[in-house]
Amino acid sequence: MVSAIPLIGGIPAGPELLIILLVLVLLFGANKIPKLARSTGQAMGEFKKGREQVEDELQQMQSDDENESPLETDSTVNDDDDEFETETEKETSA
Repeated sequence: MVSAIPLIGGIPAGPELLIILLVLVLLFGANKIPKLARSTGQAMGEFKKGREQVEDELQQMQSDDENESPLETDSTVNDDDDEFETETEKETSA
């Protein structure tokens, strides 16, 4: 029986984790590690928010495409939009 060897090892534990922590302290210093961890966490949070927004937009676009019938067109005009003026229109009319 042949066992599969993963190309990338698992999560480091024990001695490997201690070596990694020692290298981090030597490279960045004890004072900068909390700042580095905090900024990494914030960056991961922003990335997650951005990814979720893109996924939501894609799902919304997909559901909009499924709900449209082939006979519908986007050439309809809504007269209610004429009631609202933009800031530049207000300034020019004043």
